[in-house]
Amino acid sequence: MTADALTLPTLRLPEAVRAYWRAALVGALMLALFAATLAGIALRDPASDAVFAREAAETAQVSQLRRQAIQMSATQIRPVAPTDALAINAAIPIANLANPAARPFRLAGGEAERARALDCLTAAIYYEAATEPTEGQRAVAQVVLNRVRHPAYPASVCGVVFEGARRSTGCQFSFSCDGSLRRAPMAPFWQRARAVAEAALGGYVHAPAGWATHYHANYVVPYWASSLVKTATVGAHIFYRWRGGWGRPTAFLNRYAGAEPAIAWRGGFGQPTAQERMLAAAEANARDALAAAAAEGAAPIHSVDSFQRAVLRRYEPLRRDTANALIAERTRADSSMTNSQRWALTGNDDEAETPQQRPLGRWAPPSDTQSQTQTPPPAAAGGAPPSPMNV
Repeated sequence: MTADALTLPTLRLPEAVRAYWRAALVGALMLALFAATLAGIALRDPASDAVFAREAAETAQVSQLRRQAIQMSATQIRPVAPTDALAINAAIPIANLANPAARPFRLAGGEAERARALDCLTAAIYYEAATEPTEGQRAVAQVVLNRVRHPAYPASVCGVVFEGARRSTGCQFSFSCDGSLRRAPMAPFWQRARAVAEAALGGYVHAPAGWATHYHANYVVPYWASSLVKTATVGAHIFYRWRGGWGRPTAFLNRYAGAEPAIAWRGGFGQPTAQERMLAAAEANARDALAAAAAEGAAPIHSVDSFQRAVLRRYEPLRRDTANALIAERTRADSSMTNSQRWALTGNDDEAETPQQRPLGRWAPPSDTQSQTQTPPPAAAGGAPPSPMNV
């Protein structure tokens, strides 16, 4: 064979392919990317579906829902008497809708974060339902954990419990902004609440609460209650969920952050107690009365200093050490109040029979005037929570 015979034939591509080879290459790459996408969808971990769904839900509706949730403060209560509130709440029927149980909650994060979550949840249970039966305490814990997984609320236990706590209005749980935290927790009740919190963070689900995100005591009527769905009554608390899709299990897409903020809640955040609010109101009333008298010429006030001295003289009978006695007298005279409601205002049920109790936790040694920590009545006696208003 000659050299010419051994020469391979030259490959010649069609004219159309040579003219549009770049376009053909781009088309081939697009087909490859499409095939890879299909393969990724087919092989995607089912556990990541919730993540994609949550990201898709981060819309303007979520932002609006968060603003609405912040406005539903625990301090927004209609001015009605406790007996009237009981009748109003009883007249509203529980919705005839499915109330499925929530999913078990599993606590994550390091040891410090786990300790903070337990401490915050225990505080919520204690201050919201210290004298409630165990079922009532479990329902309160379930609401807190439900909020952790709802896009309208923070994704941590402490963040949910103390949301808005540093505001006098706007707090989500009334105990965090009404001065209740300035009363030291008592050991037996604290340990009981801690046991309930440990079980909830370990996966216990209180089925009657369902996916509720709101609740309040049955002797108050919040302005926002009519905008939600009433789902259950457990103990002295009434439970609600959001209307529409935001109240269904598929809406609870938040993943637990695993990082708990360090919140120094012991001692409160500077909010006045019930006694201090009464003193402030009495002072304001005294000033108003003196101002009215001065305007009518009945009180000869010649200077700012003399006006202030007159206010102090008029206000002198109501001192800090007599405010508690005045509150106790008024609560004892109100026959419509339960023992637990009296304890919420005064700290005890019967001063003569209340033994001395040492405070619990990292508290400074109490002074002589503050060391008489009172013991609330047992759950069977009253059953109402120490906090009059909860969300």
